[in-house]
Amino acid sequence: MNFKASQIAEILQGKVEGDPDSLVNDFSKIEESKENSLTFLANPKYEKYIYTTKASVVLVNDDFKPEKDISATLIRVPNAYKALATLLEFYEKSMPQKTGIEQPSFIHESAVLGDSVYVGAFAYIGENAKIGDNVKIYPQAYIGDNVVIEDNSIIYAGVKIYHGCKIGKNCIIHAGAVIGSDGFGFAPDETGEYKKIQQIGIVILEQDVEIGANTCIDRATMGETVVRKGAKLDNLIQIAHNVDVGSRTVMAAQVGVAGSTKIGKECMMGGQVGLAGHLTVPDRVKFGAQSGVPNSVKKEGETLLGSPAINVTDFAKSFIIFKKLPDIYRQINEMEKTLKNITNE
Repeated sequence: MNFKASQIAEILQGKVEGDPDSLVNDFSKIEESKENSLTFLANPKYEKYIYTTKASVVLVNDDFKPEKDISATLIRVPNAYKALATLLEFYEKSMPQKTGIEQPSFIHESAVLGDSVYVGAFAYIGENAKIGDNVKIYPQAYIGDNVVIEDNSIIYAGVKIYHGCKIGKNCIIHAGAVIGSDGFGFAPDETGEYKKIQQIGIVILEQDVEIGANTCIDRATMGETVVRKGAKLDNLIQIAHNVDVGSRTVMAAQVGVAGSTKIGKECMMGGQVGLAGHLTVPDRVKFGAQSGVPNSVKKEGETLLGSPAINVTDFAKSFIIFKKLPDIYRQINEMEKTLKNITNE
């Protein structure tokens, strides 16, 4: 499908600089661009590519000031990265949408399906499940008994949603994710054997939540494990039983959150962050990659790094000292040798 630069600018409410009739039919990265494609420039370190790009149209920020001539047509917008997201969403919605029930699949007679639902081949929908309008359930997904999936949510291939869990509107769950598996609860008996503690709670994903591929969210021992509105979880994340993830909190791959930890809204976690159990994290806290968090965080909006995680300013000062430790160690050894020589004399 071809779009003119002028049509794209109208969608984004942007301003065209160059040929408004420039046609695009694909997207490309600015450093690997090709003819008749659209790309964008949001990060200044990629600016050098805009002067040699083969792309026909480039989205740029309003304040972009070129240092050389540019052959491509520019569309100026307040935020090029946000504009690209808007355009990709528009493009996705313009594509043909899957509907209908493919066979073979199993849908229990007591399950309730809304309008314009898609169920892929080999999917399973259990007893008393409730599926909202425009929900898409891709092949080999498992939807357990009494599961609720609200309107416009997408359940990709191979997702497993255990019994009783609730998925809000406009959620996306990527392939291989498991929602509602048992929390890791065991109690040693008098012989030292571990007796399983039955996990009778559920998982709730509020609306606009996205869960990455192969992420696991455990059901609560009692009550609810909750991922709140607008939170985004990357691939390969573990959320343990009774965790509460705040609204619009984001987590990168391989984050692990132990049981009963409460995380505030708009927090950010880099890859491989690990949080111990029964902690509280206030709103807008940021954790750098591989941070280890053994204790609750007290200050809202703080940035923490390291293991154990400490304030970013303290971490930077400590890291300077850490890099100097070999020299400090050598100096101490030399001082000891000098001291021994003086003592022996």
